[in-house]
Amino acid sequence: MRASLVERRMTSPVKELRVAVLVDDYDTAVGLYRDVLGLPVIQSWDEDHGSGVILDAGHATLELLSRKQVELVDRVEADGAESPPIRLALEVGDSVDTAARLEAAGVERLGGPVVTPWNHRNVRLRDPQGTQLTLFTVLGD
Repeated sequence: MRASLVERRMTSPVKELRVAVLVDDYDTAVGLYRDVLGLPVIQSWDEDHGSGVILDAGHATLELLSRKQVELVDRVEADGAESPPIRLALEVGDSVDTAARLEAAGVERLGGPVVTPWNHRNVRLRDPQGTQLTLFTVLGD
């Protein structure tokens, strides 16, 4: 029997998963994720030694996949285009609309939209820094 989301959150020894991404074009990256995607700012700093921003990306999980599973996902989402070792998967209300807004801001579409065998509507993208994103919308049961 699978534990509920609340039970899992209460028993996990990790309080937060934070993905730290090095970006060469900081202003463009912040504009893309904060302004276009709409992630709220939790904290930001702009100091002589560097700048950073922490954005609220909702509930975090860590998805570990075997090579064969990644190959399947790549075939389904991106016509076989290979994923890097780390790809961000973001659940959004409308993956197609969100992808269109991101594309208008300079993000490259790699595949989709496609309805996956696990009943999500996915769109695969690559941001200007090279980070691959899967936008997914969970469809009805």
